[in-house]
Amino acid sequence: MQIGVIFPQLEIGTDPVAIRDYAQAAEGMGYRHLLAYDHVLGASTEHRPNWRGAYTSASQFHEPFVLFAFLAGQTRTLQFVSGVFILPQRQTALVAKQAASLDVLSGGRLRVGVGIGWNEVEYQALGENFKNRAARLEEQIAVLRALWA
Repeated sequence: MQIGVIFPQLEIGTDPVAIRDYAQAAEGMGYRHLLAYDHVLGASTEHRPNWRGAYTSASQFHEPFVLFAFLAGQTRTLQFVSGVFILPQRQTALVAKQAASLDVLSGGRLRVGVGIGWNEVEYQALGENFKNRAARLEEQIAVLRALWA
């Protein structure tokens, strides 16, 4: 069985030393992977006083590709898992290139999970259509497979 840890996105802050130490400690304790969540934006509670999401626009989410690239240089065996990239919010070819580059430079330590997301506010802020995200995801997966072939 492979056991991993979840990156404490909302709790860890922005200190690169603390982030490095967390990943190195997880690796040192024998954890196989580190999972990080993907959220580009959060909802502003100023305009949505009844917001019930787990995070807001004030929450700090490290961008997973950047986070994983940083940690790949700070660790040797720890794998990196997206939980999950909200693919319909991203440009497919750019995701393919970022993921392939990170996987190569980390020695094959990236595992990519993708999904459609639940937060309509993020889609609105990014100028993306929330209603057709499942169909777009299917198309994007086909394009990713073709680009990675």
